[in-house]
Amino acid sequence: MKLRIAAVLLALAFSAASVAPVAAQANREDPRENATRGSGNARMGARNRDRAPQMTPEQIQAAAQEQATLANTGCQVTEAKLLGTTAERTSVYEMACAAGPGYIIETKTPPNVTDCVVLAHSAATLRASNPAADVGPQCTIAANLDTQRFLREYAQQAGVPCTVDDASVIGKSNEGAIVYEIGCSGEQGYWIKKIDNAWQKTECIQVLAERGTCRLTTAGEIAASVKKWLAGSDAAACDVTEARLMGQNANGMFYEAKCAAGDGFIARTNAERVVQQVYPCATAQQIGGGCTLTTAAAAAPAGGRP
Repeated sequence: MKLRIAAVLLALAFSAASVAPVAAQANREDPRENATRGSGNARMGARNRDRAPQMTPEQIQAAAQEQATLANTGCQVTEAKLLGTTAERTSVYEMACAAGPGYIIETKTPPNVTDCVVLAHSAATLRASNPAADVGPQCTIAANLDTQRFLREYAQQAGVPCTVDDASVIGKSNEGAIVYEIGCSGEQGYWIKKIDNAWQKTECIQVLAERGTCRLTTAGEIAASVKKWLAGSDAAACDVTEARLMGQNANGMFYEAKCAAGDGFIARTNAERVVQQVYPCATAQQIGGGCTLTTAAAAAPAGGRP
């Protein structure tokens, strides 16, 4: 039941070092030396001193659309900016899309593309460690600025069944997919990722069991989710204060719950989170090593397998 998630800092995915800005559609020489933009980015050379070609807004949008199509982004460009040119004589565009976040694209072969959500996350992370960090080109088109809106749309597309109250970028999975954390109001959140154009979601109780971290979910919210699953079971009266996922076998998923009063227990549920059996901690020593959230007096172990 491995998540196989590499929770790492995302470096800016495009060559975001020095980009000579377009002012009145021309580049001006700037004597400042270029700095490296973010971890892992290539250092660029001196700025391109040639004048940029004159381009109308319509030509800029058409060029941006061409790059978005070449990069297989699925973006229908609604607005675009030519941010400038690099020392390698590539152009850098920002574009807004009819649906989903916009992008910054550098005209390499293939195009080097990063979406505005990832760029904003990378910039915020770098600035948190160094407020003076040079974070490279950022999205500035108005339609691209509300990154939380895009993250909430991702949560909806992934089928997250809660009221989203926060969301963030986590890192990259081993498959190369961007992983996002979704926080929920009053219950546990999720990690979500999109692989082969299909969204996958993982509950935070499972993320924690796999030694991951859910920054947007509290222990109380995980307990509240487990409490909901207990409705109609022999453990429904438990006021769950703490809970953990222990594992699974062919019979179902096993969760330990600590109660505000009385003995804790281990609950076995099916895939739909319907409780199939409840094992008091006092008799559950043979199930996955027994209870660890509750200190219970030992009793003779129940016979048979769970």
